[in-house]
Amino acid sequence: MAANKALSLPLILTALTLHLTIIAGEYFTPFNVTYDHRALIIGGKRRILISAGIHYPRATPEMWPKLIARSKEGGADVIETYTFWNGHEPTRGQYNFEGRYDIVKFAKLVGSHGLYLFIRIGPYACAEWNFGGFPVWLRDIPGIEFRTDNAPFKEEMERYVKKIVDLMIAESLFSWQGGPIILLQIENEYGNIESSFGPKGKIYMKWAAEMAVGLGAGVPWVMCRQTDAPEYIIDTCNAYYCDAYTPNSGKKPKIWTENWDGWYADWGERLPHRPSEDIAFAIARFFQRGGSLQNYYMYFGGTNFGRTAGGPAQITSYDYDAPLDEYGLLRQPKWGHLKDLHAAIKLCEPALVAADSPQYIKLGPKQESGQLAILGNPTRYLTWM
Repeated sequence: MAANKALSLPLILTALTLHLTIIAGEYFTPFNVTYDHRALIIGGKRRILISAGIHYPRATPEMWPKLIARSKEGGADVIETYTFWNGHEPTRGQYNFEGRYDIVKFAKLVGSHGLYLFIRIGPYACAEWNFGGFPVWLRDIPGIEFRTDNAPFKEEMERYVKKIVDLMIAESLFSWQGGPIILLQIENEYGNIESSFGPKGKIYMKWAAEMAVGLGAGVPWVMCRQTDAPEYIIDTCNAYYCDAYTPNSGKKPKIWTENWDGWYADWGERLPHRPSEDIAFAIARFFQRGGSLQNYYMYFGGTNFGRTAGGPAQITSYDYDAPLDEYGLLRQPKWGHLKDLHAAIKLCEPALVAADSPQYIKLGPKQESGQLAILGNPTRYLTWM
């Protein structure tokens, strides 16, 4: 009996320490996040980052620890998620941060596992989510026009984005506070539709960028599929392949916010599938060609609970053919194949981040030679064919 008590004491202390860490929100020594043309810079060091997309409301809170742990085991450095305005503010002025919408708990769990967090606030999410994440009551505000230079919309949008940022600051969840949050996103694929709003579209885009940066989050902001993003916002790529993507400034790193490792399913249609080998090749080539961060959309897709599915033909499952299936189980061989890829990339990380942008020479059909000049020593190169 005494032996059992002695054995149980370390376990109790470990559990207590983890519990206190989650309450206190102290997961890292406070660090700054910046960037240069080559990479995100975390605590003064360039990094190559693997990010795993997990939408917290598409799982139950009981599933979150397992999903985060399996993402880390699979080689992820970062967890990525959207926020969902209609879940957090179902009635105007009445907020919901409980149950599946407890983003603070989710963020603290990410930190307690030693991972970073990338929050895509939006507030337009798309994400095959009901009304794109917008609350229905937004339609009833007099004179409102969505996602353009419209005062009623901008007022509501700023209030929500500020609410999320202020909540994260209050809970000490940003990197400079010792928290896991290293990156934020404002808007979502607005470049796809900006021109349809005429001059008001560009005015709105610039306003959204300025508003976001002015909230004092203290970490970099991105805009995905926004090739005219301002100098102080990183424009990023969403696609099946992003190796050829180039940011709109030579001062920004190359980031892949959505690597579509599968797709959503519609009623009556076959279940989409993307082979592991194709995903792995796309990722390896992205980092070979100067990439800094790639995010799996999705690493875990989950379930569209209730009426959250965002289209008339979309099914309840948001499995997405992701490395973790709808129930959080390992999808093999995809999960294991990508885990091995991540391990190989991490072995190369010191060399990759020590080098400036790669240069390529065409040798013939489907043949090329590449070189990376080692930073601080232009006479040294890494060469491959």
